[in-house]
Amino acid sequence: MSDNSSPGGTPAPAGAVADWAIFGDELKVVDTNVEHELLEPYASFRDAPINAISELGLHFLGTAWRSYDQIIGQPIFYPGFTENIKSLTMAQPRLKSKIRSLATKRVEVEVKEGQYGGVAATGEEPAVKAARNTRRKQIESELSTVADDWLDKLVCKMEGRYFIRGAYYLATQLLTRAYHQGIHVNSQEVLQLRTVAKQAAKLKQSIVFLPSHRSHVDYVSLQVICFRLGMALPTVVAGDNLNFPVIGSFLQNAGAMYIRRSFGDDQLYSTLVQTYIDTLMQNGHNVECFVEGGRSRTGKLLQPKFGILGFYLDSVLSGIVEDAWICPVSTQYDKVIEVDSYISELLGQPKKKEDLAGFLSASNVLSLKLGRVDVRFQKPWSLRQFINDQASRLVKDQPTTPKVLMQPNIRRPILSKLGYQVLAEINEVSVVMPTALVGTVLLTLSGRSVGRAELVRRVAWLGARIVSEQGRLAHFNGNTVESVVDKALEVLGPKLVGRVDDLPEEMYYAEDRFQLSFYRNMTIHLFISQALVCAAVYTKVKHSINETISARELYDYVNFLSQLFRTEFIFPATSLEDNFRRTLEGLVADRVLYTTPDPANPESIATIELHPDERARGLENFDFYCFLIWPFIEASWLDGISLFMLSPPPTSPDQSVYLDLSTFQEKAQLLGKTLFHRGDLSYYEAVNKEALKNALGRTEEEGIVQITRPDKSEGGKIPQRIRLHPDWLPPRDALGKLTPNAVVGSRLFAYCEAIHSSRRVNGETHKDGGASLTTRVLQLAEMVAGDDLFETAVAEPLGTPKVLRRRVGIRTGRGANGKASRL
Repeated sequence: MSDNSSPGGTPAPAGAVADWAIFGDELKVVDTNVEHELLEPYASFRDAPINAISELGLHFLGTAWRSYDQIIGQPIFYPGFTENIKSLTMAQPRLKSKIRSLATKRVEVEVKEGQYGGVAATGEEPAVKAARNTRRKQIESELSTVADDWLDKLVCKMEGRYFIRGAYYLATQLLTRAYHQGIHVNSQEVLQLRTVAKQAAKLKQSIVFLPSHRSHVDYVSLQVICFRLGMALPTVVAGDNLNFPVIGSFLQNAGAMYIRRSFGDDQLYSTLVQTYIDTLMQNGHNVECFVEGGRSRTGKLLQPKFGILGFYLDSVLSGIVEDAWICPVSTQYDKVIEVDSYISELLGQPKKKEDLAGFLSASNVLSLKLGRVDVRFQKPWSLRQFINDQASRLVKDQPTTPKVLMQPNIRRPILSKLGYQVLAEINEVSVVMPTALVGTVLLTLSGRSVGRAELVRRVAWLGARIVSEQGRLAHFNGNTVESVVDKALEVLGPKLVGRVDDLPEEMYYAEDRFQLSFYRNMTIHLFISQALVCAAVYTKVKHSINETISARELYDYVNFLSQLFRTEFIFPATSLEDNFRRTLEGLVADRVLYTTPDPANPESIATIELHPDERARGLENFDFYCFLIWPFIEASWLDGISLFMLSPPPTSPDQSVYLDLSTFQEKAQLLGKTLFHRGDLSYYEAVNKEALKNALGRTEEEGIVQITRPDKSEGGKIPQRIRLHPDWLPPRDALGKLTPNAVVGSRLFAYCEAIHSSRRVNGETHKDGGASLTTRVLQLAEMVAGDDLFETAVAEPLGTPKVLRRRVGIRTGRGANGKASRL
């Protein structure tokens, strides 16, 4: 945007009023509920060297807003900032207490080992006491030194404004070259955020930014936005895998705090991280972490991770921090830079280690036109008020003191509710990008391709459906649907969307379905309820377009699918019954489904079928909802089929052996790829690692499989292992083979058939008369499993008996209210 934001200065021309509305303190605009491009591309040194040098000079001198010396928030980027934060952290009572406790325990161990002589164990003699105290102080000193060294690697180092001005200039140069349509924000949301930021600054309270995570660009874009808004930059939690030479130091000086990917049982390190976060929040510094943990490789929100989020919560629960403001943030892209690498990882390729060479090679995309980035902010809310509201529901007949709130049975549901509410609010403010519209349409059509006019019509229909579901579309300044589709096709490019020109009308088709599924998944949360209901209806419609399904059958199967996908999607917060009723009423109102009342009770529904209007439309809307969920149904079916590989061969002396989990997962993907190429699997997206991982997590929760989880103290050296629960082992025939006739009636067979009943019918996947478990499929499962899967088998799980526990505590897939409600 133009340089016209100096507070108290002369108003800019009419075209720049919105700039004042966003970044100034005095001026207002009539309609702030509009979107603006936050950044303008800087002049190119090659095309306009004088202008480029002038712009660089403005940043170096700190002209107007670039000075970054009157920020909203606590002081940052001054010499000595790092040492100040470090000294405050090291002085925290929590850290000192932990160091003293660890030192005392170590001395006690040494006493038991007899290092102080026979009498020392009683601790009666003054000399022994003195020796123990001296040793304890020595250990405390050593632990303090270790903690100080760790803290130096952990702490962000906001030391100078010249650096952050240059970093902003560099980041903006790179972003506007990669995302040529800029970063867009909503003026009303930004004004709202600044208002809360001013209030928080007065109270010396932190804003906890909790963005969605699809790309490394997420935290760069948020830092750039905060700088441009004149707000204090947050300290961003980052994995230490990013702390590689040059880039690691740059990011740490721009606000990154590096943590280990796993803490294990390192009590000192865990306490150090908590204490550092306490210090930041006590002093009102803004903080940021990704509630999903890692980046989403599939395009949709992941289930919440509760590690760092729990640290933020504990700072307030414990009373060390009075309050903080939670701000969910959605970041959406026309095209995500890393999608190619995501696809490789989802197909089983090992994740590449972050390094400078990889970063520099990624910079090649900076010359591409990747469209725009849209960042949306939920209105920040008080974490203390949230805790009080939850405590009033959970705590009865006792005061809600920090000690009570920190009890696991109280803390756990509060943390679960916090995680799912944040994700629900991220979905609420997310906008749907043009690439997501086009990608979704192309992957939800029954034909091989679609004409241009039909593509435009379906994109317009989808946009209207998104709005009707309270979703939000990216703002395009009154552009026509045709121009929006053209922009999306340009950004997606011919590698993702193919085009046929030698026909009466140009036709478009999904060239790379796997990669397009990333963009389709950006819309699926809006229609997951309708998709599950339509998939349940399809169990009958697949046999004949005129088939009906009873209300009881429909509800039961929707419940089954809801449970099946509880680790896959973020579901609505209300109960299954309410969601089912509301969704069915909506589909009836949209004339997709038709209900017949029960003659005995006219207020109840007897049967459900396709609406006559939907039949006349050729089932295009009904198919749309089914196509959204079918790839996930395929993945769950594949997971069920792959469990037959866990059936020990007849030659195995122990029919309850445990197998290497990593090897099994690799073979499950190999089985899926083979089934796809043999025509038994309709969607290649179904073989992606994340979908299979989620499906496996569901079968573990249901007790279908048992997975060993070695104690953290083992340092991850002992591999995880898996077996079928003995009650789920399928029988074999007289020759020791897995055959359809042998497994019919087994629990695993019934489970696979239940999933199979809603799979898409086509000439390939049902060429054996519609059966799910054919001789061919079972033989293939045994062939892929091979002998090597059982070479690492063990009769008993490794580690302690505790490793066979079912998951307890926070369960994935809950609604935003933390309850296990589903649709």
